Amino acid sequence: MAKLTKLDDIVSLCKRRGFIFQSSEIYGGLASCYDYGPLGVELKNNVKKAWWKNVVQMRDDVVGLDCSILMHPLVWKASGHADHFADLVAECKKCNTRTRVDHLKDKATDSAQEHTEHVAIAPGATQDLSKKVCPSCGATGNFTQPMPFKLMFETQMGANIEDSMTLYLRPETAQGIFANFRNVLDTTRVKIPFGIAQIGKSFRNEVTTKAFIFRTREFEQAELEFFCEPGTDDKWFEHWKEQRFNWYLNLGLKKENLRFREHEKDELAHYAKGCVDVEYKFPFGSGDWQELEGIANRTDYDLRQHQRGMRTLNAWYETKGDLSKIKLKEEAEDYLKGPLSYFDDEKKARYIPYVIEPSAGMDRSTLAFLVDAYDEEEVRGETRNILRFSSAIAPTKAGIFPLVNKDGMPETARNIFNDLKGRFNCAYDEKGAIGRRYRRQDEAGTPFCITVDGQTAQDQTVTVRERDSMNQIRVAIDQLKAYLRDKLDM
Repeated sequence: MAKLTKLDDIVSLCKRRGFIFQSSEIYGGLASCYDYGPLGVELKNNVKKAWWKNVVQMRDDVVGLDCSILMHPLVWKASGHADHFADLVAECKKCNTRTRVDHLKDKATDSAQEHTEHVAIAPGATQDLSKKVCPSCGATGNFTQPMPFKLMFETQMGANIEDSMTLYLRPETAQGIFANFRNVLDTTRVKIPFGIAQIGKSFRNEVTTKAFIFRTREFEQAELEFFCEPGTDDKWFEHWKEQRFNWYLNLGLKKENLRFREHEKDELAHYAKGCVDVEYKFPFGSGDWQELEGIANRTDYDLRQHQRGMRTLNAWYETKGDLSKIKLKEEAEDYLKGPLSYFDDEKKARYIPYVIEPSAGMDRSTLAFLVDAYDEEEVRGETRNILRFSSAIAPTKAGIFPLVNKDGMPETARNIFNDLKGRFNCAYDEKGAIGRRYRRQDEAGTPFCITVDGQTAQDQTVTVRERDSMNQIRVAIDQLKAYLRDKLDM
């Protein structure tokens, strides 16, 4: 029976085996920032590759993009981030701890309101915090009046202070896709319905970070903006809900640990017609269910806003780049003739496309795969730590060992390693007892171990051990590539 996983077990394993380290650890670390180690970077890259293969490579209606992190400030004015992307924060008067208001628990029900991510803040909005409990000191109802806390990181671009321009580190990758909508239409043969996908870093100056790599200030998003004709959006919304849920299942997440959660009307983002979260039962938090991915119907909001932003460009230069003095120009009556509209040749109709957006966090996904794969079991009186990764995302596909370091076994094992590493990510290990080497690969999630032993010199076969069952068979050396290719489905 699988052991109930605790987050501490995952954090310890990640540090011990080189999956994830605290950033700047030799200087005491930097809060909510993490570095991916040798195994971690392979795992995360494999998760990203699996997403890209499923969303882009295996479809004929999605193309890819890789946008700049730094973008023109008017992008964020048009999207609404410059004015409204903030959290309401309250400070405990007793211990001075600042907490997002939507993360405070109610003493009476002890329920956390953590479903809403980041939404537009209504100025002057009142909040009743009389029953809310400080997560740090436990004081009840002892908070300051909530205040907005801006979430975008600012930076400067320019040779000197006088000529510098205030820019922002992007808080999401989606806006780069919308800004390139016309470029993609003009340079490819795509027709609606079609999608544009990208994977990239985003940055949010979070007030409250939590749970290892679950919520951090620097993170990686995999986002798809799927453009469709208004009126067909509900159909495509359901399509992408099914596609994205099945992606997690096909990569090994247990069905009982996944669910959908529909957003209530009062928690929908200002641009959304509808939204659903794919939630995973993480080993932390209140009730454990936390957002893994959001799938939203963004309507035509973004493309319309960017058309307005383009009309405002001259006014922005006149204010010398002061966004606070900019008001987006109202849409002209002929907005359908704008550059971000779409003309349907078959229907002879022009419209602003609706957008369905599946948006997944690659760091959260990586954490979910780590949690779901983690297991402990007793084998011959010893505890075996194991990561039961799907072969598609396992950091290392095969470990290759000589049984002993003599009789030509190391040389043969090295030759096998050199032959396989061009096709599969492999590890070579000749140190320690063979049982310990197996355990090291189990803990790294390696699906197969290949051992050169005394029989190899006689019949040119090796022992192949399977991770989960620990079953062993003999395979001819010249058949290893075909065997692994078949088993790993690669």
